[in-house]
Amino acid sequence: MDISIMTFNIHHGKGTDQRLDLQRIAELIAESGADIIGLNEVDRHFSKRSRYEDQISRLAKELEMEHAYSPSVSLRSKGSQSKRQYGNALLSRFPIVEEQHHLFNFVPGLIEGRSLLETAIDIDGRLLYAFVTHLSLHPSLHRKQTSYIAGRLQKLDKPAIVLGDWNMKPRSRGWKRVTGVLRDAWEAAGDGAGFTYPSRRPKKRLDYIFASPSLHVTAAEVVTKSPKASDHLPLTAVVTI
Repeated sequence: MDISIMTFNIHHGKGTDQRLDLQRIAELIAESGADIIGLNEVDRHFSKRSRYEDQISRLAKELEMEHAYSPSVSLRSKGSQSKRQYGNALLSRFPIVEEQHHLFNFVPGLIEGRSLLETAIDIDGRLLYAFVTHLSLHPSLHRKQTSYIAGRLQKLDKPAIVLGDWNMKPRSRGWKRVTGVLRDAWEAAGDGAGFTYPSRRPKKRLDYIFASPSLHVTAAEVVTKSPKASDHLPLTAVVTI
């Protein structure tokens, strides 16, 4: 069974043309035909920049998908019933049967706002774990975060995919740490450099899809159709379960 996967840093819906346009993000996802989508920089009632909207709920409703959300930053404003949140999210055409949030707070007193969303998805009776993350630019924190993820994956007895903006280069120490456990989908099936950032003239490969060795990656593609939608380009892959 072939499953289409996407990872996309949506920059809270604000494009490189400075337009806040969540509808444009929804249309891009819909046109891709992706079954499971990992999203970074997603706001929930966060601020004026996203009109205090619950972005993942709106996208899930628009696309008729299930969703999960893991806040990396969570604030409470006086007089407000809703928490102001910013973080990672997942959309799925298949039922999400488990959901866990892992907040990366390895240095006491330093709240940088990074997290890992962990879900289990039921695909026709078979369980697939799907993780979404957005890692630090700080080398020491990045090392702790990649080590934590690798350790978590080693404890699983089911196939997994890990999606997100990793803020690292291929062949870096962090990349080698993760690929000791999982396969880089672009290395397996991509063609070319696989650059995803910045979206207008991409020069870096920051966004990754990693998959368990038991999952066969048959295709990988950087989606260049709508480069104004975000400051990152989406990355897609097809895996066989």
